[in-house]
Amino acid sequence: MSDFILSCCSTADLSKEHLDSRNIKYICFHYELDGNSYLDDFGKTIPLNEFYKAMENGAETSTSQVNISEYMEFFEPVLKEGKDILHICFSSGLSGSYNSAKNAANICQERYPDRKIIVLDSLAASSGYGLLMDKAADLRDSGMDIDTLADWVEKNKLRVHHWFFSTDLTFYIKGGRVSKTAGFVAGILDICPLLHVDKEGHLIPMEKIRTKKKVKLQTLKKMKEFATGGEAYDEKVFISNSACYEDAKEVAMMVEEAFPNMNGKVEIDDIGTVIGAHTGPGTVALFFWGKSREEE
Repeated sequence: MSDFILSCCSTADLSKEHLDSRNIKYICFHYELDGNSYLDDFGKTIPLNEFYKAMENGAETSTSQVNISEYMEFFEPVLKEGKDILHICFSSGLSGSYNSAKNAANICQERYPDRKIIVLDSLAASSGYGLLMDKAADLRDSGMDIDTLADWVEKNKLRVHHWFFSTDLTFYIKGGRVSKTAGFVAGILDICPLLHVDKEGHLIPMEKIRTKKKVKLQTLKKMKEFATGGEAYDEKVFISNSACYEDAKEVAMMVEEAFPNMNGKVEIDDIGTVIGAHTGPGTVALFFWGKSREEE
């Protein structure tokens, strides 16, 4: 039994069942839907299909990160039990939660000087962040101690690749990631942008691709280009989606056919309310291990 807990934020976009089964603790972000505040609680309060339907019907959404006092409330019970903490945060390129967690950890460290609190920046998002957490749980379960595991995460986190595409740019336009003019033209020409997360943890548009069919093929091509071992890839693959499961399933089938040595089937998860508040419905994201994003 490890003498530390491994934890993350709800924005890792794995199911509650997955996190519980891997003994990964988590803290929930917040979101607002038409002025009402909720926890990003894996669709418990508002089922995700209802959340995305509300967005389609014009509901206003916003999000907020975990604050310092919430992180302290999350950390302290663990420290009181005599356990150390390795907390891996949602990308600092997308949220200020990493700074809040670091500040909370510093305060808690003063209160519990005999305990160890390590807070890391994942530089990852959605189920790419989840893929990193799942691997960290594997290594913890293999007997890796907290310091060795923290060092491994720091050295390998940029090997997690994120490739996103969207068939509905409404909320990318609303959030300012795509201009109104570009969004209008994209709609006329049936353009589906392909995006990825860069080495600083930012979501960056990469290519403008016409038709959903072609962007799926290009997403697969990116995995063939960057995945560890190429088509001999033998690690896990995760996909997340926002209310477009059939598109995600099609990409998963393409990946399973192209990479027969991968570890198990592709896991398909939902994009949660915090990231989904910015993408809206219609986004599919593919995550795998590959060469470091530092090299791109």
